[in-house]
Amino acid sequence: MSILAAQDVTIAQLRDAFGLRHSQDPSFFPEWSQPSVSLSDLEEQVLDRIKANFTSLMDAPSVLENTVKMVVLAPILDLLGFYQPPFSLRTEPSVAISTEDEGMIIRGRIDILVLKNRLWLTVIESKRSDFSVTRALPQTLAYLLANPEPTQPSFGLITNGNKFLFLKATRQPAQYTNSRLFSLLNPNNELRQVLNILKDLRHIIEPTA
Repeated sequence: MSILAAQDVTIAQLRDAFGLRHSQDPSFFPEWSQPSVSLSDLEEQVLDRIKANFTSLMDAPSVLENTVKMVVLAPILDLLGFYQPPFSLRTEPSVAISTEDEGMIIRGRIDILVLKNRLWLTVIESKRSDFSVTRALPQTLAYLLANPEPTQPSFGLITNGNKFLFLKATRQPAQYTNSRLFSLLNPNNELRQVLNILKDLRHIIEPTA
């Protein structure tokens, strides 16, 4: 199965090349809205600490460029046990992105982390923590469609450290949908929902873990 260059792909190109469509069926992606697992008190305490750490850094946006993985994503992956067998973590080549704002060119980078070929974590790193997660949507869908197990669904998470968007895609037929947008700026701590969903996806892609 040929895939267009990730850094250049658009959703329209994926639609034309593979027949990809956005599913409107609420039953297509129940994993994000109806997670079947719960969090421990310790996990909730760690997530509250992660949010507090990230919130404190919002006062100094110039240091946000490389904090997404270090402050937010790394401890979450550790809570999930994704650094140890039976999971395998690898990094795909980065994709450069940029946008123009008030005459300034703002550059960022998309890193792709892969777990068991079925869970793709897309991390947007930029000096602006509000760099939209939708910038990485076409590239992430391109990778999900490259799942070597065509009969199995693939899942993705796009994050800029502040906002989180989950995706589910299948190849036969080629369709996808997304969760609602979770944000650390919302009341309470939506990292709890994010971790709940990731725990559910972990059991889906590796039931014995």
